[in-house]
Amino acid sequence: MMNKPFWQTKSLRELNRQEWESLCDGCGQCCLHKLQDDDTDEIYGTSVACTLLDGTSCQCSDYMNRRKTVPDCVFLTPEIVETVRWLPKTCAYRLVAEGRDLEWWHPLVSGSAETVHEAGISMRGKITAHDHELPDEEAYLKHMTGLIT
Repeated sequence: MMNKPFWQTKSLRELNRQEWESLCDGCGQCCLHKLQDDDTDEIYGTSVACTLLDGTSCQCSDYMNRRKTVPDCVFLTPEIVETVRWLPKTCAYRLVAEGRDLEWWHPLVSGSAETVHEAGISMRGKITAHDHELPDEEAYLKHMTGLIT
């Protein structure tokens, strides 16, 4: 009988550092700016990325030091994953927290970091601006792309 993979047997709080980091599918969606409607509380994704997001690899260009450059960068923790509404429906952290399995294209399932891009889940080729390129709030709002949740 085969052992189940760690994400099917452990809660987010039980993961070691290596397991936690490997859950990230490399889509880059969490590094995009989001907007929340003050009237409805709906959260909208944008195609505007953090200055550190590499639009080709969909990885942080300075992951270990990201808080020095981007002080409001959110470090995901089990508590944050369980409480925020802006993580994409496809996010592995969200899926595990909800007791669901990873998608077929997740690198831990497929064995390839490219399947997240091949499946069209990643932000590769979809980023229209980085936050430092936006002249004003109006330009920011023009980049709205749809609901996250």
